Amino acid sequence: MNILQELSQYYIQNSSYVWAQFFRHFLMSAYGVVFAAIIGIPLGILIARYHRLSKLVLSITNIIQTIPALAMLAILMLAMGLGANTVVASLFLYSLLPIIKNTYTGIRGIEKPMLESGFAMGMTKFQLMWMVELPLAMSVILAGLRTALVISIGVATIGAFIGGGGLGSIIIRGTNVTDGAAIILAGAIPTAIMAVAADLVMGWLERLLSPDRRAKSRKQSAPMKRDENLA
Repeated sequence: MNILQELSQYYIQNSSYVWAQFFRHFLMSAYGVVFAAIIGIPLGILIARYHRLSKLVLSITNIIQTIPALAMLAILMLAMGLGANTVVASLFLYSLLPIIKNTYTGIRGIEKPMLESGFAMGMTKFQLMWMVELPLAMSVILAGLRTALVISIGVATIGAFIGGGGLGSIIIRGTNVTDGAAIILAGAIPTAIMAVAADLVMGWLERLLSPDRRAKSRKQSAPMKRDENLA
């Protein structure tokens, strides 16, 4: 029996288990990114406002990013124990750098004349942030979320070593049996598909919310004025 036949047979016999681990894997990745976004986006805005804090915050998140995934899981496991919560915590930490850095870059990259125009219109700082800065920086922020989600999907695979479950548990099962290549592929293929799908969807949202795209859409949807010179 060749590997493709073994792979299809495994999927047929274990379809419910594979789907359960697929969704568990995605939820762990998504939760880690969502929690990081809740902390990272406001923090990115804060360090964009107070530029002196940026070096400290970005240095700390850079150090976190350099810690190997297994070492991070082992450290967190000592404090939190085994299970999915530890995996989500590690994904949260790994997601902070791209989210904070892209939020900071997006806010700092807004041209000053746009901000000055907002102040001239009488906007408060909160209104300026909500109505001008965030919309203009949204595509850059989404690029950070996109990077964080793809990273999380990959790191979540290793979480199976500490009882987190997910598609990594299928891969580990394949490594523990003789001729387990098909089982390894049964976990690796859905992981790759998930990462590619997440990248494509987030990339589409990033393009959709880019300032140039939205400006073009508003221009196309604006009602045409009647030419008064026409008889």
